[in-house]
Amino acid sequence: MSDVRVVISREPDREERVVTTGTTAAELFQDDRSIIAARVGGELKDLSYVLQDGDVVEGVAIRSEDGLNILRHSTAHVMAQAVQEVFPEAKLGIGPPIKDGFYYDFDVAKPFTPDDLKAVEKKMQEIVKRGQRFSRRVVTDDEARAELAGEPYKLELIGLKGSASTDDGADVEVGAGELTIYDNIDAKTGELCWKDLCRGPHLPSTRLIPAFKLMRNAAAYWRGSEKNPMLQRIYGTAWPSKEELKGYLDFLVEAEKRDHRKLGAELDLFSIPEDIGSGLAVFHPRGGIIRRAMEDYSRKRHEEAGYEFVYTPHATKGTLFEKSGHLDWYADGMYPPMQLDEGVDYYLKPMNCPMHNLIFDARGRSYRELPLRLFEFGTVYRYEKSGVVHGLTRARGFTQDDAHIYCTKEQMAEELDNLLTFVLNLLRDYGLNDFYLELSTKDPEKYIGSDEVWEEATETLRKAAEKQGLPLVPDPGGAAFYGPKISVQAKDAIGRTWQMSTIQVDFNLPERFDLEYTAPDGTRQRPVMIHRALFGSIERFFAVLLEHYAGAMPPWLAPVQAVGIPIGDAHVPYLQEFAAEAKAKGLRVEVDASSDRMQKKIRNHQKLKVPFMVIVGDEDMAAGTVSFRYRDGSQKNGIPKAEALAELVDVVERRVQV
Repeated sequence: MSDVRVVISREPDREERVVTTGTTAAELFQDDRSIIAARVGGELKDLSYVLQDGDVVEGVAIRSEDGLNILRHSTAHVMAQAVQEVFPEAKLGIGPPIKDGFYYDFDVAKPFTPDDLKAVEKKMQEIVKRGQRFSRRVVTDDEARAELAGEPYKLELIGLKGSASTDDGADVEVGAGELTIYDNIDAKTGELCWKDLCRGPHLPSTRLIPAFKLMRNAAAYWRGSEKNPMLQRIYGTAWPSKEELKGYLDFLVEAEKRDHRKLGAELDLFSIPEDIGSGLAVFHPRGGIIRRAMEDYSRKRHEEAGYEFVYTPHATKGTLFEKSGHLDWYADGMYPPMQLDEGVDYYLKPMNCPMHNLIFDARGRSYRELPLRLFEFGTVYRYEKSGVVHGLTRARGFTQDDAHIYCTKEQMAEELDNLLTFVLNLLRDYGLNDFYLELSTKDPEKYIGSDEVWEEATETLRKAAEKQGLPLVPDPGGAAFYGPKISVQAKDAIGRTWQMSTIQVDFNLPERFDLEYTAPDGTRQRPVMIHRALFGSIERFFAVLLEHYAGAMPPWLAPVQAVGIPIGDAHVPYLQEFAAEAKAKGLRVEVDASSDRMQKKIRNHQKLKVPFMVIVGDEDMAAGTVSFRYRDGSQKNGIPKAEALAELVDVVERRVQV
C-alpha cells in the first residue's frame, strides 16, 4: 500500500507528514478532541475526508468561527429530524447556522406552540444520545429528486444548484459543484434514521453536540420573498459546553433588561405610534433632552474641528439620484416616488451626500478653501422591510450626523488620519472605549469607477486605519457602490458589537457631479470626497447608549440630573431655592413636591434612574446643607449647598458616570 504526503497547517507552523493511503482527516487529528472538521486547500471538509497526496490540511476546532457554524448547522439537522419524527407531515425548508445559533424552516399545518418546541427539544436529546453518524454521499440531480420526492422545497433547491449564493441560507443546502445528501446513521445498528440535502460539512456524530436549546418560533416567507409561502421557523442555539450555553442564556436575560424599546417605554423617552407607522419614532420630552444633549456636544466638537453646518430638504427630484447613481444601485431601499409636478418624480431622500455636492458646486471653489468640511443633522428615509425594522436601531426615518469632506488628493491621507482620530475620541467621550476597525472593500458585482481608483482609495484608508493601533478586520465586498469604507465597531458594556462610525473615500461622486476647484497653478482639479457618519444615526446611537448604560445615563446626558426629595412639606421651598441655583449653573434639577411619602419618592426616581437625589430635612435646613443619595443607593449627609452644587457641576462637566 502506497503512502501519501500531506502538510498539516497550524499557524504559523507547517508540518509535513507521510500517512498511509486511505487515512482520513479524523485519523490525522485523532489526538486532538477539539477538532471536529478539516480545512483542506481552503475548503471545509468532514473528518471522514480521505487525504490525498499533496493536501494542505488544517484542523477546525469546535470553538473557532467555522467550528461553531458546523456545530450549529449539525444541530439544525438534528432539530429537523426531531420535527419530522414528532410531526411526520412537516416539509423541510432550509436550516443554516446564524450568529450564536441556527434555525430551520418547516411547512406545517399550524404554527408551533411552546409545548411543541418542548417536545421537539426532548426528541433532539434522544437523537443526540443515540450517537447518529453524519454520513456524506454524492448524488446526481435525478437521484436527489427521487430520494426527496416528498420534499417540494428541497426539489426547488436542487434546481438552484450552481446558482449564485443567496442571502437566505439556500447556498448551505446546495451551492455549486457536487450535489450531496447527508444521512443520519444509527451508530449501533447502521440503520438510516434520516437524510437531508446539504453540502456540509457536519460533525462526525450527534454525540459531539454538547449543549443546545430551542429559543422561539416565528413565521418566515420561503427564501425571504413575500411572493412565496409562509413557513414556520424554529430558532435555536448550540454551544461547545453546558457552561457556555448557560453563559449565553444569562447574557440574553441581561440583554433583554437592556432592550432600548423596553427602557424607552419605562423611562418615558420615546415611542413608535401605530398611527405614524413602523420604524418612525417620536421622542418624548425626557428623550428629547438626552437627544439634544447628544447633539449639542457633537455640534460643539464639530465646530472646534472646523466643520461648517448646512441644511438640506427632505425631498428632491429623482433626477438628482439618477445623477448620483443611487436610483441604479439603491432604489430598493428608497420610498416610492411622488408625482408632485406633471411628469416629475420626487423622492424622500435616503442620504444627504448628493445635496452636499450641490452646495459645494453652488459657486467656484479654490484650493484655499480645502479641506471643506460640511456637516448636517440630516433626516433621511429608507424603506426597510417590516421584518427587519427594529425599534430605533433599524428605522425607516432617522437623522444622520452626516459630514462630507472635500479635499485634494494630497490632503486625503492626513485628513483621513485626523478624521479617524476625531471619530474615536468623540465616541470615547460618550462612554464607548472598546473598538476594532473593519475595512470594507469593493463588491466586484456592484461598483462604479475604475479599479485603479478603488485600489488607491482602499490603500489610503488601510494606512489611516493601521495608524490607530486597533485590530483591523477585512470585510471583502462590503463597500458601498461608490467607494471603500472603514467602519468603527464598538463593544458595549455586555460585550455586544455595534457598528458605529463609517468613513468612505469617494473619487466617483465628484466625477459624476463634475465637482472642481481651482488649483494653485490656475487649473481646474477634481476634489476627493470623504463620506462620514459618526453616530451612524442619532436614533440608533441613542439606542446603543441606552442599552450600554442600561438606561442609567451618565449625568451629563440624563434627562434629570438631580431631584430634590423633601422629608416634609416644610422643606420644599428650601429645595426649590437649591434647584433654582442649580438651574442657573445649567443643571437639570427638579423638586418632587408631590404628596407621596419620601420612601415612595425615592423608589419612583430610582426607577427613572436619576443620578442624584438631594434629600433635605430639618437639620439640613438649619445647617444650610443637603444630603446626597447616589444612584447605587449610597448616601452622603451634611454637604454644604455650595459644595453640593460644585460636585454636580463637576460631574456633569467631566462627563463621568456615577
